[in-house]
Amino acid sequence: MTRIFTPLAILNILALLAAYGVGVVSKLRGSAANPSDSTYLIHFGLGLGTAMLTLFVHCQVFTYFLGTGRWVKEVTLAYGLPDVPWHKETRELKRKTYPVALIAMLVTIAASAAGVGAQMQEWPWTIHATLATITLAVNLWAFRLEHRNISSNTAIIDEVTEQVDQICKSRGLPTNAERWQEQV
Repeated sequence: MTRIFTPLAILNILALLAAYGVGVVSKLRGSAANPSDSTYLIHFGLGLGTAMLTLFVHCQVFTYFLGTGRWVKEVTLAYGLPDVPWHKETRELKRKTYPVALIAMLVTIAASAAGVGAQMQEWPWTIHATLATITLAVNLWAFRLEHRNISSNTAIIDEVTEQVDQICKSRGLPTNAERWQEQV
């Protein structure tokens, strides 16, 4: 997952920065009130696309921890491995990651909603700008924590797989690598 998550998080950060930067330029140029200046439309499209990308990346993290947590639980039950440390650690990593990912998603949604409020001139633009700044900061924090927890979870999966391989060897069964070779 780190091979997938890392480039997605980097792309997401760059998109957040681009949307933020174009938003600042749009505000400074007054392009929302000037139909001949496309900066506002670029900001709108970039902001909407980036918000969707942000939600997608954090949802991937949710799905990853759901799936791998379930896998670790099933494997530890099937092979008679203890709950502690592996399954318990995956649960703790999930519990530490979910609130942060959810906050990052909610702040992103709030910034997008405030952008529409500013566009409709119902809310002051400063609310959108403030929430956009918070969105940048929270997502940077979330991506850092998610990366660390995904890396820790990957190490747990590797340890469980190693234990299963040892059990399989002791029972005269093929290891995961040997099963993989048979399928190829």
